[in-house]
Amino acid sequence: MTLSSATDAMSVLKGMYAAEAGYFAAGGPGKASFASLAPFFSPDVVLHQADSLPYGGIWRGHDGMERFFAAMSDTWDVFDMVEQSFLSETSPLVVLTHVHVRARATGRELDFPILQTITVENGRITEVHPFYWDTAAIGLACTNYHSDDDRLPRS
Repeated sequence: MTLSSATDAMSVLKGMYAAEAGYFAAGGPGKASFASLAPFFSPDVVLHQADSLPYGGIWRGHDGMERFFAAMSDTWDVFDMVEQSFLSETSPLVVLTHVHVRARATGRELDFPILQTITVENGRITEVHPFYWDTAAIGLACTNYHSDDDRLPRS
């Protein structure tokens, strides 16, 4: 990858993060248009989320990304990207993001890192692989519990 294509990949990624922030500031899924995000993603983009997450699975294409953002919004009342570090400047890009979240179902809050590899080709994101530090903690934060030690799920 040439220096200009590396710069282009970083520009695409930073532009997507800015558009994502604007999308959620405008109300997110159901209120804001996905059209502001679509140009950053290839029509055949693939997002791989760990199956154990509330929004786990493989999300494909613009429709899949739009449904993914809706699933994330259904899961989190707050999803703040507190700090981001761009660890590579060539595709696949590597981004370490520290997030603060609050689960919509329980009100529980978590702080954790997500490491992502993001492939950019021809000026668009084609593939995203996020790696969460502790998917079990996310599942627990999103589930209602009834025991004194918060380990037994409600039935």
